[in-house]
Amino acid sequence: MTKKKVVTPRWGWALTGSGHFFTECLEMIRTLDHVDLFVSKAAAEVVRMYKHDLDLPETVRIFKDTTASAAPVGNFYYNFYHTLVLAPATSNTVAKCVAGISDNLATNVFAQAGKCRVPTIVFACDTAPELETRAPKGMVMVYPRRIDLQNTDALKSFEATQVVESLAALQEAVERRRREVEPQP
Repeated sequence: MTKKKVVTPRWGWALTGSGHFFTECLEMIRTLDHVDLFVSKAAAEVVRMYKHDLDLPETVRIFKDTTASAAPVGNFYYNFYHTLVLAPATSNTVAKCVAGISDNLATNVFAQAGKCRVPTIVFACDTAPELETRAPKGMVMVYPRRIDLQNTDALKSFEATQVVESLAALQEAVERRRREVEPQP
């Protein structure tokens, strides 16, 4: 068996434990070529709760949160990635990113992307005083706390980090970045 050559640089995409537009994020990943998908333990739980599968194109490599040191993040040091997308990003993940805590795969890739100056797009879940979101049994209203909204605002000041607040804004940011990094015919 021959090992398939990994195309670099590539997209890095980290999933967290949010159901907020989780399905739509998976669909967006399916439209991209050459993605490394970083699945946190919480994201793996969401995949099961929402009865999703990670049936993705063969150009997508999946890294699960199984090591204490988040070993897959080492590829950020070697220019494997042109972009990191952190979507959807829970309030917990956003708070950890703002505080500089990198204790799981998603927060660790965010930290390493920042240290390696890899442009990052974050789709924060908690962006308004009230939101409608999908729970496993249907749509529900949520009311983010003041600290959640403050953390989202704080993340906007990070270097090389674009925080988007809607699915449409995420789609626009990813498409803009795709045009910047992929060769045009």
